[in-house]
Amino acid sequence: MMNPDLSALETNLGYAFNNRVFLEHALLHSSFVNELPDKDVENNERLEFLGDSVLSLIVSHLLMIRFPELNEGDLSKIRSNLVNEWQLSEIAQKIKLGDFIRLGKGEMLSGGQEKSSILADALEALLAAVYLDGGFNRAFDVIRLHFYGLFDGLSIVEENLDFKSRVQEIVQAIGNLSPTYNIINEAGPDHDKTFEAELVVGDIITRGFGKSKKAAEQAAAQKAIALLTEIPYRF
Repeated sequence: MMNPDLSALETNLGYAFNNRVFLEHALLHSSFVNELPDKDVENNERLEFLGDSVLSLIVSHLLMIRFPELNEGDLSKIRSNLVNEWQLSEIAQKIKLGDFIRLGKGEMLSGGQEKSSILADALEALLAAVYLDGGFNRAFDVIRLHFYGLFDGLSIVEENLDFKSRVQEIVQAIGNLSPTYNIINEAGPDHDKTFEAELVVGDIITRGFGKSKKAAEQAAAQKAIALLTEIPYRF
């Protein structure tokens, strides 16, 4: 079951295995194993199970580092946008994982190496293989390499981050305060306006910009969170 091209996959992944048995196992799809005469060979589904947990843990850790101002609910929303079939299959395609997955004849003929579900599952199995071969720190490095660049794009998608709710939670914990939002300016033509919102809470005043009133308010709230969490009892 040796694949002479596995070094290319290791290069794409950014990790060289100490024991390639883990890597080979991660590439065994059930359709391939079912066609083998040796019924003792195990497919990659158990590795997929482990990889799902490893990926969730490490992405959660990275998100807490990247977004220290966000609460559990917002972190969960972002994680769900990172750890899903579509995103995993996109990363799998970038490292050309489909070229290395061992598939049964029927699955090969139906284009299984390009199916999102197969690619996503195989990537999770591959990450589990890294974890078993190199330990937590090496798995952390590999996942950070392929996922951390996605965080900047997610951080500016306002619908993923409810900063206004987080502001409300903080001020309720501090005391009897109510944040006030006002749209203080708008510019540009009707089809492409930019709004400026002002948030006042206690003696803190922040402003934010956005292509909608809601987005501008969220931007102002995000700035306020940094100040409120830095000095939580200033009022």
